[in-house]
Amino acid sequence: MHRRDLLRFSVGASAFLAGASLVGCSAQTAASGYQTLRADDLPLLRALIPVVLAATQAAETLVLHSLDHKLSALSPEMLKLTRQLFDVLSLPLTRGPLTGIWGAWEQAGPAQVTAFLQRWQGSSLNLLRMGHASLLQLLQMAWYERPESWAACGYPGPPKI
Repeated sequence: MHRRDLLRFSVGASAFLAGASLVGCSAQTAASGYQTLRADDLPLLRALIPVVLAATQAAETLVLHSLDHKLSALSPEMLKLTRQLFDVLSLPLTRGPLTGIWGAWEQAGPAQVTAFLQRWQGSSLNLLRMGHASLLQLLQMAWYERPESWAACGYPGPPKI
């Protein structure tokens, strides 16, 4: 690793850890109608779902509830890490510098969300690439487990026994 790479990594890791240390500042209680997802998580996820899954608003609600169910089954440590990722993406202090989305997620357009995802996917920082992969995997698992998604990808469903 070169000095410049080490400095870039240090800045990114410092920003991530600063955001992660602020986790106690955000609400830890679930949003109304959810077991695990918090009110602060919902704007971020509502901005990501249409871009990542090309899902309709009706499908968005299904994905959120599936994701909530999946998160409620995680170990406490994995849930803590996932919440830290959501917090880093939701807190204005870290959201702007790390994502390029300086305003609220509700005002972010699909092009801005796509640019953020591409930025993290192609980042030289492994931490951001892992965050990108985690976000995509969470959303894709939540959507593709649903029978409503199966027809679009040609899956006939589980065999009838």
